[in-house]
Parts: sequence; C-alpha cells; structure tokens
Amino acid sequence: MSTRLSVNVNKVAVLRNSRGGREPDVAAAARACLEAGAHGITVHPRPDRRHIVAEDLPPLAALTAEFGVELNIEGNPFAPPRPGYPGLLELCRQVRPAQVTLVPDSDGQLTSDHGFRFDGDTGALAAQVADFAALGCRVSLFVDPDVEHLERAVALGAHRIEIYTGPYAEAFAAGDPGQAVAACAATARRASAAGLGVNAGHDLSQANLGLFLDTVPGVEEVSIGHALVGEALYAGLDATVRGYLSILDRAG
Repeated sequence: MSTRLSVNVNKVAVLRNSRGGREPDVAAAARACLEAGAHGITVHPRPDRRHIVAEDLPPLAALTAEFGVELNIEGNPFAPPRPGYPGLLELCRQVRPAQVTLVPDSDGQLTSDHGFRFDGDTGALAAQVADFAALGCRVSLFVDPDVEHLERAVALGAHRIEIYTGPYAEAFAAGDPGQAVAACAATARRASAAGLGVNAGHDLSQANLGLFLDTVPGVEEVSIGHALVGEALYAGLDATVRGYLSILDRAG
C-alpha cells in the first residue's frame, strides 16, 4: 500500500490574511500542489478565521473534484457556530469533503497538540461522528500515539484515526526518535487490528518522514502543511511536493 500525501494549505491562508486581499491565492497554491502530484488537499478552518475561512472551501472542493482527489477538512465538531463560521458540520454539508478529521481543539489554540480520549463518556462524540458519516464523509479521529482504549473508536463509528506526530517530530529533532516512533507504530498496529485505517500528521517534514514511514506500518495518508510550505519558500511548491512524493515512493 502506498501512503498518500494530502497537502495542508492553511499556512498559505495565514500569509494572505496577514495582509488582507487575495494574495497569495489559496486555490492557486493548492492547484500547484496537485499539478506536482499531491494526492489531496487538507484544510482546517477555525472559528477565529485566522487562516482558512469558509469562503475558501467551495473553490477547493471544486479543484479537488477537478483533479479527482480528496478534500480533507479538519476541525472541532463541538465549536459552536458564530458570524463567519457556521460550524464544522455545516461547512461539510456545503462542500461534502471525502474526509473529515475531528480534533478536540479549543477556540484559541495555536495548533492541534492533543487528540481525543476514549476513557470517559463518548456519547456526544459518537453523535458527532454519526452526523458527519451521514453526509457521506469518511470520519477520522485525531489521537495521541499513547491513547488508551483506542479500539472504542470503532464503536463510535469512526473509519480512521490520525496519529498526532508532534512528539515524534520533536524527538527526531532532538536526535532520539526511537521511543516516540515506536509508540506511533504500536498505535498503528492496534488501529489496524481493530479495523481502523491509519492517517498521520503534525510537524512531519522531508527530514523525518522517511523514518516514520519505514517504522510505522499501514499509514494510508499523511497530512503535511507547516513544514512543506516552509520548505517551499526556498525550493518552490512543485519541487517540494515532488520531494515528499519521492520519499513516499521509496517507503512504498
């Protein structure tokens, strides 16, 4: 099985929003990634509209449909609607992404840094999963690599998990990734044994992706944005996306 690359274009929107106006154009950046061979596009619209906003989604949905690839929308299903943000479920109802990745972020959180837990009352989460699945979305749950009771995600109706790889990236940068990547591998095995698909993301880069994929079995998709956009400032989007695809090919 080949791992797919979904490019997160949030950081392009951050740059646009820092100045106002339309440049850089998020859809144009996403098109460049897809023309380079990316397998999908990921976005994470937040209630505070600091990067991807609701208005970005229809053009991105049309673009991914044009290329025959998947749109993955991330977000907190429990964040209430407000002006400019109709809620994650309504956004997905409007554009029907192939996949929705549910994350337990708070409103003011800088970036996703923890996953769902399954050791308490999960009734509300199960109801949310059912609502998104009813739209025809594949539902993935963002989880920590050491999450307990992972198998309960199946009973919630989830189709996949996304392993939070931030701790692995930190350990890799510190020169000692062994324990962190082993934890990710163990989580992937547990998920696969339970019948869940496995995605991964957060702070993955060209430097650390190869070891991760060589060690963690059955990863169907990696979502990469921050490092990829940063690397593209030097090498360009086309060359950077192709660099990631080369790593995926070698791992496959």
